[in-house]
Amino acid sequence: MTSKTDSASNSSRSTETAMEVSGLGFSWDPVQPRLSFPDIILKRGEHLFLHGPSGSGKSTLLSLLAGMLRPASGTVRVLGTDIHRLGAGARDQFRADHMGVIFQQFNLVPYLSTRANVTLPCGLSELRRERTEPTVEDEAERLLAALSIPADHWQRKVTRLSIGQQQRIAAARALIGAPGLILADEPTSALDADNRDRFLELLLTLAHRHNTSVLFVSHDQSLARHFDNQLELQGDRT
Repeated sequence: MTSKTDSASNSSRSTETAMEVSGLGFSWDPVQPRLSFPDIILKRGEHLFLHGPSGSGKSTLLSLLAGMLRPASGTVRVLGTDIHRLGAGARDQFRADHMGVIFQQFNLVPYLSTRANVTLPCGLSELRRERTEPTVEDEAERLLAALSIPADHWQRKVTRLSIGQQQRIAAARALIGAPGLILADEPTSALDADNRDRFLELLLTLAHRHNTSVLFVSHDQSLARHFDNQLELQGDRT
């Protein structure tokens, strides 16, 4: 990973670029100063820890990277595609095909079972479905087992599970079908220190297995030790 504010780098199994950010700016209101974000290059298989104080634009940046917000300036390339040159429908499909997103509040579907929540991306993306082995259900169960969700929980509604279990289900949903990039927005904020560290280790181990890059956003700098690449947002405004 390279950036204008952090030149730390980490060898990866591929020279393919997972994400490239250049000249990115955003403003919620035309009369307010514009948020300016640092340039980033993240290679496939690398992981980046992004931190900064409240109001520095961490969640805004993730929404820009996921194509959920449009920038006022600059470009975001994911796996070589300038996502903001795509139409709204194509951008949504690109996200479904190539990105896994772990939201701070998990955004699980409450009326679906644990396994059905994990397999949901494969119903939205033929590419993710084709990358599962040997079947979507088999990969979902393999991920759930790796994340220590007991087999007798797989058919339960997610609302019947603990916060820590729901968090791991959200991670399994993001990982299924080997997306090129995972964006995680403060997903450990509700966990104690031991469970937080264990979750991160499991997430990064599984991402490494699939050569998936992870951009992990948090205000908690104690988590930085899990990552070779780190970047601090200052909330710069122009």
